[in-house]
Amino acid sequence: MGNVSTRYPDPETISDGRRRKGELRRRLLLDATMNVITRDGVAAVTQRRVAAEAGVPPSTVTYYYAAVDDLLVAALTRVNDAYVEQMGALADDPDEALRGFAALIAEGTESDRTHALAEMELFLLAARRPALREQTDRWTAAVDAFFAPYLPDPEARAGVTAAANGYFLCCCTTSPPPDADEVYRVLRRLVNG
Repeated sequence: MGNVSTRYPDPETISDGRRRKGELRRRLLLDATMNVITRDGVAAVTQRRVAAEAGVPPSTVTYYYAAVDDLLVAALTRVNDAYVEQMGALADDPDEALRGFAALIAEGTESDRTHALAEMELFLLAARRPALREQTDRWTAAVDAFFAPYLPDPEARAGVTAAANGYFLCCCTTSPPPDADEVYRVLRRLVNG
């Protein structure tokens, strides 16, 4: 998954030099946060560690993110933005959209499994850190909305959403991980009932 973001403006479109510099700094810090999580796990994230990863003084991190939870929420928001944006760009054809969604789930196993695991760690951390739950709820709502045209019954959608989330986890933790075709076949079967 790319580092696309719909909530954070493109620095190139910001004409005010101070705002552009601030946005570039935020991106640098969020990239550093994801690098720390990818390499050492979410428990390793501290403001000092992120500052060292980004090559900036610790005061820079605290200027933009007063607490570690603020950093983690911003990182998860950025991850979520990218996934939700990619879901919104899926094909209009229902079968092609389902194939695209399956590929989105399995993508981390093909490119950078450790980064996909870092993203999953952020999602799982919401169980212990309520500040992250808005983003996990947002993701669940996006997946539910994706499956609404396939399944009008909310309970059926909840089951398919749970299966999709389970596949995200399996892609990070099983060897060999499921590929996009397997994820597609299972989701197609669940959607067809």
